[in-house]
Amino acid sequence: MDRAALADFLRRHREVLQPSDAGLPDGARRRTAGLRREEVALLASMSVDYYTRLEQQRGPQPSAPMLTSIARALRLTDDERDYLFRLAGQNPPDRTDPGSHVAAALLRVFDRLQDTPALIISNLGETLVQNRLAVALLGDASVYTGLERSEVYRWFLHPERERLRYPEADRDRHSRAQVAALRAAHGTMGADSRAGALVSALLEHSPEFAELWERHEVARRFEDHKTLVHPEIGAIDVDCQSLFTEDRSQALLVLTAAPHTEAAEKLALLGVVGTQTFASPAS
Repeated sequence: MDRAALADFLRRHREVLQPSDAGLPDGARRRTAGLRREEVALLASMSVDYYTRLEQQRGPQPSAPMLTSIARALRLTDDERDYLFRLAGQNPPDRTDPGSHVAAALLRVFDRLQDTPALIISNLGETLVQNRLAVALLGDASVYTGLERSEVYRWFLHPERERLRYPEADRDRHSRAQVAALRAAHGTMGADSRAGALVSALLEHSPEFAELWERHEVARRFEDHKTLVHPEIGAIDVDCQSLFTEDRSQALLVLTAAPHTEAAEKLALLGVVGTQTFASPAS
């Protein structure tokens, strides 16, 4: 681990990144260029003290997940991310793994989307980053680890909670779409990849998945329109626009509603409600 080079690399990349580049408000007049240390720590979901010690050459060797979070917070490219890992004495992640690093180009667009739900997902259905409104609409995906990071895994193995976000009439169609998208990813990544591990686990534990897998349906396209069910606001009709990386391993999804519609009013209300839940009135 090269502590001096790591500290210099972090400091220089922090100083050239503006708050607006990371979806943060500019705020009051700044004494220093770029982001503050506490802002990087916030974006990376770590303590300010931990990040500060890294920049001061005093911190312990960062783990691979910690480095991934820092790379995302600093909006590093793949090459810069790999260099960061090497400075910290860690092996860079496999670039064929779509869940290891969010594409910088997608993040630049994502950071400018604050007034409508937006999220970036991998081709395995893993939510890599989501804004405040996407959390309010779809739930906080950062709580999941391992195979549960994949929506398709949760869809078939935890249907009692995962399918509540969709109207009952749409669930069979969504099941087929989930399996078809996973088969496309499996064909690209191979049987020995994380896609292969995901398929094996689903085949073992979900007869419903196994039946759909045998159909050999393949599709990558996202629906242009869908209905989502919020536990407090109810059904919301949204249009879904997607922007893919060149290799289609990641996609930015933007959910919008036509102006002056009931759905638009519900999305606006979503910004007020956030992740609150309302208790039923006492009888």
